[in-house]
Formats: sequence, C-alpha cells, structure tokens
Amino acid sequence: MAAEAGSFALILALFVSLMQSVVPFVAIRRQGSLIAAFARQAALAQLLFIAIAFGCLTYAFVTSDFSVQVVAANSHTLKPLLYKISGVWGNHEGSMLLWVLILALFGAAVAVFGDNLPDRLQARVLGVHGMIGLG
Repeated sequence: MAAEAGSFALILALFVSLMQSVVPFVAIRRQGSLIAAFARQAALAQLLFIAIAFGCLTYAFVTSDFSVQVVAANSHTLKPLLYKISGVWGNHEGSMLLWVLILALFGAAVAVFGDNLPDRLQARVLGVHGMIGLG
C-alpha cells in the first residue's frame, strides 16, 4: 500500500510541478496577481507530495517491502535499521528523490519567506523552480 501511495504522490507532484511551471508565466503576461499567488500554493503542495513519496519509500525500506523493486535490489532483512534508513538514498532512485525533496524544500522556502520579493519576481522564481521539478 505504501508503494502505491508513494507512486500516486509522485504523479500528483508531477502535475503540480507542470502547473507551477506554466501558470505563473501566464499570470505575469496577463498582469494577474491572484493567479500568481497560485505559484506559492503549488510550491507548498509540491513539497507535501514529494515528502509523502519519500516517506513511503523510507517506510518500504524499513519494513523490507520487497514488492518494490528498488528495495529488493538494495536491501535485505538482516540489515540493521540504520543501514535500511540510509539505504533509502544510497541508490540512484532514492538519491534522485532526495534531491527533488531538497529542491522542493527550497521552493517552499521561497514561497513562505519570499514576501520581500516583488510579486512578479517571486512568480518567475517559482515558475522556473517548477520547470526544474519536471526534470
């Protein structure tokens, strides 16, 4: 169940990132400040969904859920708990997910603490951040 929830959270994060990369630039063109506020909410939603996916992957490693291919390839039941937890980012897929989580954390920091930035600049920053999240 955790694997499906993590996959679904990643799919939702992908759609939110797509919207985050398009909507702010459309709002800047149309001079819409209300639509530009969507970028801040999208950055927070992206952080939430990616954190859920990372938490589900961590849960799969800790419980040795071998139905997940990355867990089956990089873990076993006799590993100590510390090695299981560090095994989450000790492979290619997990380290990429950790990197995306860190990027989402910085995007959410811009959304929360970037009130001193002009609205157009903040919308552009979050829009570019959404494009990076797509990659």
